[in-house]
Amino acid sequence: MPLALLALAVGAFGIGTTEFVMMGLLPNVADDLHISIPTAGHLVSAYALGVVIGAPLLAAVTARLPRRHVLIGLMVLFVAGNALSAAAPDYHWLVAARFVSGLPHGAFFGVGAVVATGLAAPERKARSVSLMFLGLTVANIAGVPVATLMGQHFGWRATFLAVSAIGIAAVAALALLVPADRGHAERTGLRRELGALRSLPVWLALGTTVAGFGALFAAYSYITPMLTGTAGYSESSVTLLLALFGVGSTAGNLLGGRLADHSLRRTLFVGLTSLTVVLALFPVLMRTEWSAALAVILLGLAAFVTGSPLNMMVMEKAAAAPSLASSANQAAFNLANAGGAWIGGVALAAGFGLTSPAVAGAGLAVLGLGVAAIAYAVDRRRAPASTGRLVAAHVPQPQEAARR
Repeated sequence: MPLALLALAVGAFGIGTTEFVMMGLLPNVADDLHISIPTAGHLVSAYALGVVIGAPLLAAVTARLPRRHVLIGLMVLFVAGNALSAAAPDYHWLVAARFVSGLPHGAFFGVGAVVATGLAAPERKARSVSLMFLGLTVANIAGVPVATLMGQHFGWRATFLAVSAIGIAAVAALALLVPADRGHAERTGLRRELGALRSLPVWLALGTTVAGFGALFAAYSYITPMLTGTAGYSESSVTLLLALFGVGSTAGNLLGGRLADHSLRRTLFVGLTSLTVVLALFPVLMRTEWSAALAVILLGLAAFVTGSPLNMMVMEKAAAAPSLASSANQAAFNLANAGGAWIGGVALAAGFGLTSPAVAGAGLAVLGLGVAAIAYAVDRRRAPASTGRLVAAHVPQPQEAARR
């Protein structure tokens, strides 16, 4: 695999760290800025809003620029957003800075996925995308725990300065390792880029992302009360257990990339089915400590098996605008984050028990399977018509047959 994928993974590591570290720093930020923890929670929403708005917008307006330059520019914006977070004098400034930090997130992964597939052989495209996303999953193993500890001991501002340093390293790696001659986008207009998103298969693929990863976040958003209130773990053990989730998601990401190169659709169906089973078994698995730890690993494994297939599917269905489509898929991931957390919270507030968010997540995974099945049926219905036109175009005419 090309070294350029390492540069993309470094950028993904920084983005993954800054996205998830805020959850662990909320009490520190709230105390320092004299706000409540629910108010500090809006900092998470501000970042997600930046991703949803920035992903399609930045991908569209930079569609005609060299992709290497776009990646570097996005990472520079990422560094600026985190530096502004570190220097924030008050809560409102920090909200704005977190919004700015989220803007390049989706576009970076969207453009990076296109660059990654362009650097790899045809039979390794999905694997190359999974290697870029490896930085995101490794961030949950190492980046987030270390950054959280740094924030707890040296202050939350030190965390964002450290993340800015990671971003600067990513800028240098992108400039040195991503080849300029293979990083240019096709000269397409904004109208054509947006037109590529009007396709029904594209929206079905995006819908599968929202439902499938909404299933993950319905459970993961409330994994701490499940582990402490049901499985019996102490709060001090949760950080280690979340690192186990990172191990499972890393393994799932790599496995999904390898399997998707052989059969994209089958990998997607197997991943969503496995996610449904794991989430449905959560009420049972959370009864003992060892089975709860296993459940956390399996959750990351099953969910992230579907990551590379979903990215590849969206890019294939919007071949005229792969950067924009892949960036829109990142926006869909963050909609899944917000929507899944909300649905899990509704189940919890209704009094169905601490593991009820996971059961609600199982329902969302079934919905994702349904959307994926509809997408498959649409493709099957369109394929015979295309095949028929191709066959008809190659049928020799009587005069041509006589000459042969």
